[in-house]
Amino acid sequence: MDFNSFLAYPLEQIPYVLMALVVAFTIHEWAHAIAAYRFGDSTAKNQGRLTLNPISHIDPVGVIMILIIGFGWARPVPVNRFFFKNPSLAGVLVSFAGPFSNFVLAFVFMIILHVLNGTVWLSDMVSHLLETMIYLNIVLFVFNLLPLPPLDGYRIIEDLVPNRTRAKMTQYENYGVVIFLLLAITPLGDYVFPPLFYTVIPFVLNGMNTIISPLLS
Repeated sequence: MDFNSFLAYPLEQIPYVLMALVVAFTIHEWAHAIAAYRFGDSTAKNQGRLTLNPISHIDPVGVIMILIIGFGWARPVPVNRFFFKNPSLAGVLVSFAGPFSNFVLAFVFMIILHVLNGTVWLSDMVSHLLETMIYLNIVLFVFNLLPLPPLDGYRIIEDLVPNRTRAKMTQYENYGVVIFLLLAITPLGDYVFPPLFYTVIPFVLNGMNTIISPLLS
């Protein structure tokens, strides 16, 4: 049986993808939790989510779905805007904290890759792991900023618009989730996701490389 036909990634890449996802998802959800806590909401902390323990953040089904169809999720961090002194500003920053943490991770891993490049420490395995870490964190950064529920980009817009508009958005939010799922699992996604993977993500990667290379040359 050819297992590759059932997976979104080649079988030999699965260990690297799994390690990258565990790190990326854990930091992403932890960033949401600590940002919410800093702004006065201890909901995530009280539920044991203010931790870097992957077990608290990883959703096994979400990870399996990424391996099979290339789309998945971690356990969302609970956030209660009622505890924020400035709900709109805090809501935007808490939502952005997750994707931004993935951008920072990608930046750090790219620096490490540049530093180790050409040294005895950079084996093919380490190089491939770092490249996977960089790529998947950039994917999560870009992907989570899409303005579709339940992604962080949608939550950011939700906190930026007036309360009346937000109330209307909430009414149709469930339909947005259905639309997002249709895009993720049907050919309709071909009109949305290829521009991300072939234009936006390479643009971000190249931009990071352009910044880092002169600094370490």
